[in-house]
Amino acid sequence: MSDTIQIPAEEHGVIRLFRVQLPPEEIAEFAGLAGESPALAAALGVDRLDPEYVEVFPVSDLTGLGLVGYLTEGLGVAPEDLAQDRALLDTVDGHVIVLSSRAFEGRAETLRPRAPLRWIGTWREAGQAVEFTPLPAGGAQGAVHTAPVKTPSNNAILGRVAMVALLVLFALTALMIWIA
Repeated sequence: MSDTIQIPAEEHGVIRLFRVQLPPEEIAEFAGLAGESPALAAALGVDRLDPEYVEVFPVSDLTGLGLVGYLTEGLGVAPEDLAQDRALLDTVDGHVIVLSSRAFEGRAETLRPRAPLRWIGTWREAGQAVEFTPLPAGGAQGAVHTAPVKTPSNNAILGRVAMVALLVLFALTALMIWIA
């Protein structure tokens, strides 16, 4: 595969799906399921991946849910974003690799996927729409007043001075007893 995929620095919320065309017994070693995945990183054309954000599994594990269901319900991709890819996703079998943006640890990367990987698609996680509606209670209305700054009274200042004087006297008394 000669296509490249650009990953911008600090990217977040993007899901990339790859098909792994290897025999099932070779998947664990290739994907580094016991830790880092140098073979997977090399097949993607990058130096390293954060294994915490790399998922490897057989599509058969998604019986009843399917890849489309997993991407929408499990990873938060909007169903309308998958509408045109639904037919392709329904035909995918074998093992797949799901890479989240965090797998690249905030680095800008250029992916150059090669065998045994086949890129299937890239989708963005659906974000929650933010609403800026007024609060229903009237208590939230009006201006915010700052509380006046409270200055210590003369008695409080005198109390602090007396406390310091007592500590000094105690230290001097302890010094005299230690010398004697």
